[in-house]
Amino acid sequence: MPGTFEAIPNSAKDTNLTTSPTPATPAVAAVIPAAGRGVRLGPGAPKALRALGGVPILVHAVRALIQARAVSLVVVVAPADGVAEVRALLDSNGLPESKEITVVAGGDSRQESVRLGLAAVPDDFGVVLVHDAARPLVPVETVDAVAAAVRAGAPAVVPALPLADTVKEVVPGAAGDPEPVVATPERARLRAVQTPQGFRRDVLAEAHRTITAEGEGATDDAGMVEQLGLPVVVVPGHEEAFKVTRPLDLVLAEAVLARRRAADVY
Repeated sequence: MPGTFEAIPNSAKDTNLTTSPTPATPAVAAVIPAAGRGVRLGPGAPKALRALGGVPILVHAVRALIQARAVSLVVVVAPADGVAEVRALLDSNGLPESKEITVVAGGDSRQESVRLGLAAVPDDFGVVLVHDAARPLVPVETVDAVAAAVRAGAPAVVPALPLADTVKEVVPGAAGDPEPVVATPERARLRAVQTPQGFRRDVLAEAHRTITAEGEGATDDAGMVEQLGLPVVVVPGHEEAFKVTRPLDLVLAEAVLARRRAADVY
């Protein structure tokens, strides 16, 4: 199995979720919530539809998942009024036809969009990955490593990287104001989490059925699983799986994509 596990400890509150038998090689589906506007990239098209190397960011993200060996289905969750547009976009960009790509309407929040995407996954898929559309360059090896870790028995899996910078905990203040430092967490115990996050299907469904997330937790499905009291484990992430959120991220993504194309590894 690729990578090694690093456990994020939790006391399992629901023994049925912890011990439910899982098929030896359950089928893997991926859900990509792409119904947001991405305001930090500025006005214009939704973030997922911005161009990267002449191709929408969303298409890159779908291609990365569909090329992974483990994934057999990708469910794209589009803006409620943009399902036909997203379907046409995917159909016109030469994605592999050997695997199924479904487009469904999303909701008013990311959590609702993930729930609607999960509802579109057929019951015979035992593993579900949730991937940010704004991480278009995630390597397929990372996708397969996450899926393999769930298939090996982990209820929830996140790819993550060690932090390069020292982190300070502060008392938040108004933008631009000095903020008092209250603690310096031990950097060796911290990880920067990426996607796709992987889950046993029953675990993810239970999290979305019982947990209402707010703030940063609303963008972290694994954090919802932690609230169930179930273990989440970490596998190695990749530096190219960064999130395209600000204009500078788009510049970096263009450089990575150009290097890949020059090396014929795109």
